[in-house]
Amino acid sequence: MKAAQLERRFCLFYTPLALFLSYCSEIKRVAMKCLGTTIFVDNVEEVLDFYYQAFGLSTHYIDEQGTYGELACGVAKIAFASHPFAQSRFRQEYIRTQPKQPALGFELSLCCDNVAQSFAKAVAAGAEPLSPPATHQGLTYAYVRTLEGTLVALSNES
Repeated sequence: MKAAQLERRFCLFYTPLALFLSYCSEIKRVAMKCLGTTIFVDNVEEVLDFYYQAFGLSTHYIDEQGTYGELACGVAKIAFASHPFAQSRFRQEYIRTQPKQPALGFELSLCCDNVAQSFAKAVAAGAEPLSPPATHQGLTYAYVRTLEGTLVALSNES
């Protein structure tokens, strides 16, 4: 085989492979993943205790001052920070979650084996019942509002 033929065959194989590998490396640089969410609250320790009582989620971490804490709940963390902690990180105003005010426009979704039992446990711990367990298209779900005012959706895996 002549050198020109070998070069052409190599380029026909190598060029698409190089483009593909280049595309893959771009995806790795651009792609984001959710690390978790932080909810700003009045009392971090109280909220962490509530989430343990209501949902069985134990505390993974809490700082010495009690101004920041995380729940042990899987890959993406649910964290809580005090308002002064939040304000020390950025200077923007924000709407505080308040149990007596309308809920903010987001929910935490928690997967559980038995939605009815989880709903009852959360309500017994002090969560406000918003939507009792219901089933739609094979998915059982319920909604509660937590001590600090966050909406929580409880559902089973579909």
